Amino acid sequence: MRPKKHRTTGSGDLFRARLDQIINMKHELVQLAGKVDWDWIDGEIAPLYSENGRPGIATRFMIGLLLLKQIYGLSDEGVCERWVHDPYFQYFTGEEFFQHAFPHERSDLSHWRKRLGDKLELLLAESLRVAHEAGALRSQDLERVTVDTTVQPKAITFPTDAKLLHAAIKGLNRLARKHQVKLRQSYLRIAKTAAMMAGRYAHAKQFRRHQRQLRILRSRLGRIIRDIRRKIDGQAVLENAFALPLSRASQIRSQQQRQRGWKLYSFHAPEVECIGKGKAAAPYEFGVKASIVTNNRRAPGGLFVLHARALPDNPYDGHTLRDVIDRAETLTGCPIERAYVDKGYRGHDVQNPRRVFISGQKRGVFGAIKRELRRRSAIEPIIGHLKTDGHLGRCYLKGRAGDAANVILSAVGHNFRRILAWLRALSCLILTVLIAAISRRPALKSAS
Repeated sequence: MRPKKHRTTGSGDLFRARLDQIINMKHELVQLAGKVDWDWIDGEIAPLYSENGRPGIATRFMIGLLLLKQIYGLSDEGVCERWVHDPYFQYFTGEEFFQHAFPHERSDLSHWRKRLGDKLELLLAESLRVAHEAGALRSQDLERVTVDTTVQPKAITFPTDAKLLHAAIKGLNRLARKHQVKLRQSYLRIAKTAAMMAGRYAHAKQFRRHQRQLRILRSRLGRIIRDIRRKIDGQAVLENAFALPLSRASQIRSQQQRQRGWKLYSFHAPEVECIGKGKAAAPYEFGVKASIVTNNRRAPGGLFVLHARALPDNPYDGHTLRDVIDRAETLTGCPIERAYVDKGYRGHDVQNPRRVFISGQKRGVFGAIKRELRRRSAIEPIIGHLKTDGHLGRCYLKGRAGDAANVILSAVGHNFRRILAWLRALSCLILTVLIAAISRRPALKSAS
């Protein structure tokens, strides 16, 4: 059921402290809370609520927590812990009095992320609206953009054959215990020793001994797979529960190190892809490709992320450009005149190729276009900030839905960090002007 709209009473309380009396109301986080259109967000999320059941958690509370987590780069547990002792966090989420305990469960953040789904793009649109209202972003800054792709790494270990086989053995044993399927032998102790020795032999370049340990792991994994299939034969419920884990374990057991084509790189996260970047520090990364769009010309508040999206199945960059530009125009409400990309977008499928300029292009590049094309590389530090200051550097959310949500929320956090920096700079500028004006007044009186 949709929660009742929270209204502040403005009244005092003898035993509780009002937040507006103990915090600085000119703080940038307080100003940001006043600029966000919470009513519009609540109205857009309203269709997700059911008509039955008890009232849900207030929209401003959960959306505010998600924004604070992304702005300050905290975990779910970290933002809940900081909320308890930070009055500015409590004011941002709509509280009127200071609270001494967190009123909800940490897992509510996970439930809300799953429930919002595609609605998370509304937060990105709201961040751009707030930036435009605050003067940090102008309409003319949305007409010329830079587009690039990066890799969002997944929270998995480096997928060696020994690690994958060991993970499959542990995963099947864990699932068998959960469903009370008694195995002839778990092979956990043997698998742990074999995986450890395989790593040591590989490091010492003793590859025959290394292959022997891999054969031990593959044979034990095959025994577990066959044992489980015998035990669950004819039981529809168990067959459905074990169908995907057994197929993943069989795939891991059959694949080879230098195998071409589709491979599994994680037992618990089968959506992980191996994406080659061609960089010296990271020749290839394990995760999902993500597309980032920023304004080409520096706005008063800096470079903002105009659109962000996860691109599963590792598509060619040029084949995604048309859809990315269309989505960015829909999100910002402003047509894009020029888009600047790198050489990975050669052979793109944009309807009007004259508005797309590729790095290193000579034909038709002169004047303002040449200057703007040189600014294409300015998107690289923005991607770096998304990975270091935000959560794009390592995704801990589950599945492809978690990958998509993490990309968008990282972009939202970056935009709100730029807005906070802009509000902080404005406050300092206003304070400097006031101090200068006050310091001039005694000098004028003494002169008169």
